[in-house]
Parts: sequence; C-alpha cells; structure tokens
Amino acid sequence: MSDHKIKPVAFGCSGTDLTEEERRLFAEGQPFGLILFQRNCLSPEQVKKLIADFRKTVGRFDAPVFIDQEGGRVARLKPPRWPALPALRAVGELYEKNPARGLDAVRLHAQITAHELYSLGISVNFAPVLDLFIEGASSAIGDRAISNNPDVVANVARAMIETYMNNGILPVIKHMPGHGRVKVDPHEVLPFVDEAYATLSSQDFEPFRKLRDAPLGMNCHVVFKALDPVNPVSLSQRVNNEIIRKALDFDGLLFSDDIAMKALEGNRGELAAKALAAGADVVVHCSGDINEMRQILAALPEISPIASKRWKSALSRLKPPKPGYYPESDLRRLRAMFNG
Repeated sequence: MSDHKIKPVAFGCSGTDLTEEERRLFAEGQPFGLILFQRNCLSPEQVKKLIADFRKTVGRFDAPVFIDQEGGRVARLKPPRWPALPALRAVGELYEKNPARGLDAVRLHAQITAHELYSLGISVNFAPVLDLFIEGASSAIGDRAISNNPDVVANVARAMIETYMNNGILPVIKHMPGHGRVKVDPHEVLPFVDEAYATLSSQDFEPFRKLRDAPLGMNCHVVFKALDPVNPVSLSQRVNNEIIRKALDFDGLLFSDDIAMKALEGNRGELAAKALAAGADVVVHCSGDINEMRQILAALPEISPIASKRWKSALSRLKPPKPGYYPESDLRRLRAMFNG
C-alpha cells in the first residue's frame, strides 16, 4: 500500500462495467476499494471482469472489493445466478430452538456465501449484522437482525465470522454501537434513539463488546441522545472514541456507513472529511455519483498509518479456503433446515 497515495474511501460504480470517466477518476484518485451492488452484478463472469478491471485501473492487484451479502433481502448477488439464502433472523430463530442446529445452519450459510464471494474475487462481506431485533422498530434492520437476545446474537455471529475468515473472506460487524432501535430508515431520514445509556450498554452494545476482536466494523448514522445528542455516530468523535474504541474496546478497522444516505445532509466531500475526523478509518460512498466521488477525493487525505496497520492486521488473520469445495450439498442441507 505504501507505493500508492491511497485515499481512505470505498466507492461504488454506476453499472456492470467501469465507464471511462470512472477509470480516470479511480486511477488518479486511488480509492481504497470498490463496493458492489445489485446494479453491478449480472453474472459471475461479468463480476469477475469488473473486479479485475477495477484492480487493473488502480494498479493494485490486492485492492479490496466489498459487498453486502447478508442473506434474505439484503443480497446483492441474486438468483438465478446465485443461490438465495435465508435472512439472519431465521437462523437466529433456529438457534433459539436448537443451538447446535442453529450453529450448523449459520456455518453452512457462511461457508456457501464465502465460497461464492471468494470465487468472484470479492474480499470483504459487510456482514454480520449485530444489531438487536426490536419489535416495532424500523424495518431498516428487521429480519436482518439475528435475535433480541445479545448472547444469541454474539454466539451466532461468532460462528459466522470464524467461518468467513477460515474461507478467505473478511467479515464486518455492523452497525456499531447498535442500530436495532431506530424507528425510521437512515437511507431516507436521520434516526434518533432516546434509550437510556444503561439499557444501551447492557443490551445493544453487548454483541459488539463480545465480538470486539472482529477485524472490521462499521458505524451508523444514528443520533443516540444519551451518547451525543447532536451528532450521528458517523460524525461523532465522542461516540467513536469513547464508546466504540474505549467502552467496546474495538481496535479493528472502522468503516463509516454509506455517506450517500439521506440521513446526512450537505456536501459529500465535507461529510466524508467529518466522518474521518470523527474516527472512521475508511468512509463508504455507494451511489456511484461521479461528482460526489470527485468531492470526496478532493476532501480526503491519504489513508492513515493506523488504518493501514489495522487493514494489514485483518488480512493476516485470513485463511485461504480449502480446495475442492462444492456448495451444492451444503445448500441442500441448509434449505432442508428451513423447509426449502
């Protein structure tokens, strides 16, 4: 990484191939990585070509490529080209009934997912969600959450994280320090949470505390009135430093949530700089808006030494997948657990 002036941002792109404008911007601006969405993923061959093109463009064969492939409704790789897997809430419900069977299911889920991602050249999955399942909260999280029980969340997520890392994929715990209580969707509007600190600390924070050794994490665009009544976590030095880094004792690489979300208002370059100053190591911008990407690249410094160190530490913990794995039988087993 030292040979390139890398900017601490992961960008989306507009389509299934890089445009000439995107190639010029990425080659000159050197974003840390590329994040893929459904609009970018038509077939395995096309995705492999897009990833190879991005890495050739930035001149880094190991430039990270990210995706949100949680299972359920949040899956950028869709049938029929890729298998549909259950949402994590269904896995959590199975664990609550039968812990051994639930752990078997989550390991199958993660193994199948890791195989699909690794075969495409994807480096990082923005999963698992560690937010609590809260009745009556916004569907922004909903069935993406494993359970309302912090211990269940931590146990299931631990198995998922270990399986990913044993199969060549880096996981990201999200959305720190806990997103489950929001009543509105931050893709559309800024959420506020009124819950007392004691409840947040003993419930919402607990899965993140238990999994503080995870290599990568992501914060959120939520204002917790008990933590910082003015700023969302993504723009709050207080929450990132005092809660995520100190109270939760997390020392992994920290991403901001997508700064293109409508929860945040203002110039995207200025927001990216604020997110970095607040404590994120790398900001994420997903829309593929070329003008916003220009603003961000102009506003950001080079990636920091501590961020580079955290990234290298994460990579050092990965194990390559064992050769000769074919997911078909595991997929049949997993589907049988959930009645198809």
